[in-house]
Amino acid sequence: MAQKTVIIIGAGIGGLCAGIALRRQGFDVKIFEKVREVRPVGAGLSLWPNGIQCLNHLGLGEQIAKLGGMMEDMAYIDGLTGETMCAFPLTPLWEKSGQRGYPVARAATQEMLMDEFGREEIALGMRLVGVEDLGETVVARFEDGTEVVGDFLIGADGAHSLVREHLLGPKARRYAGYVNWNGIVEVDTAIAPADRWTTFVAEGKRASVMPIGAGDDGEGRFYFFFDQPMPSGVAPERAEYRALLQESFAGWAEPVQKLIAAADGGAINRVEIHDIDPFMTWAKGRICILGDSAHNTTPDLGQGACMAIEDAVVLEDMLAAHADIPAALQAYQAARAERCADLVLRARARCDVTHGVDMAVTEAWYAELRQETGEAILSGISKTVEGSPVYAEFA
Repeated sequence: MAQKTVIIIGAGIGGLCAGIALRRQGFDVKIFEKVREVRPVGAGLSLWPNGIQCLNHLGLGEQIAKLGGMMEDMAYIDGLTGETMCAFPLTPLWEKSGQRGYPVARAATQEMLMDEFGREEIALGMRLVGVEDLGETVVARFEDGTEVVGDFLIGADGAHSLVREHLLGPKARRYAGYVNWNGIVEVDTAIAPADRWTTFVAEGKRASVMPIGAGDDGEGRFYFFFDQPMPSGVAPERAEYRALLQESFAGWAEPVQKLIAAADGGAINRVEIHDIDPFMTWAKGRICILGDSAHNTTPDLGQGACMAIEDAVVLEDMLAAHADIPAALQAYQAARAERCADLVLRARARCDVTHGVDMAVTEAWYAELRQETGEAILSGISKTVEGSPVYAEFA
């Protein structure tokens, strides 16, 4: 039987994981990426046990462990006073799931995945302009006039997905009400313990650090982010970023001031956070979507990358179980759409509480944090991890 060809649009986390997964099933995988040089959006990722279990399944467990930071506990700190509101170990979550989670640098993770797939086999500078399902095959058309024929096509082309638009028409993105500033700094225990995810909260804002793997110099690093509620459409110059953070977080505790001072202003990323209302159609005929194309979410549950990695593994499983490709894609949709819709809406709800949409609600959350033992927070994370359709297989 002739080898079947899959066309993947997008060389992000989801697209690369799908490529690695489907090669294991004997597919001829062709990945196309619109940019000429892959530059990850955002500095870090939180990979929880469900995402790591999927990477283990793909044979990438050892590689991701080398990139990950050793995060032993979690704490919330009053951003104005520096008082610890709650602190607790993550060990119960690691033990219950049978897998440690890892914060990682996004760039290093994407580089690892590109190396595993074969970076020389990823076609860069290929901007998709159209797709067509011909019944027995599918055609991808690119800006340079290239046409590529395959047996099916996966749109892993992100929040602004052209493949999703082909399936569903335009889907409006919803501004979540805040800007996320992020980057990487060297570990400084005057900011936070080196093995702790520490989040400073006040005024509907957040400043947070989590340990990621060491840099090229062998020194420990923090992935950091600041969340600032503000209107969309503001476009400051990069040179202004640090000054804007100093202004927005003026009066906050000394560790936050040290974090701002440590951040390289030229290397701070600024992202206006959006999501898309959930939808249930992920596949038609020989075309499907995954990752942000299918479930663009706010980062408030830390599950965006994990969801994309889950997509890749479930898609692999369904294609292994169904000889008929359209049937496999429908089975993949059935296995993923409801779970991801739930996570998008849960992240949206958490986003509103965290970012002061109703400050009375946010203040009530701060009061809850002062009484938190860790049990409620870990229970919520466990619910997400255990809800994965791959959890039982890999736990």
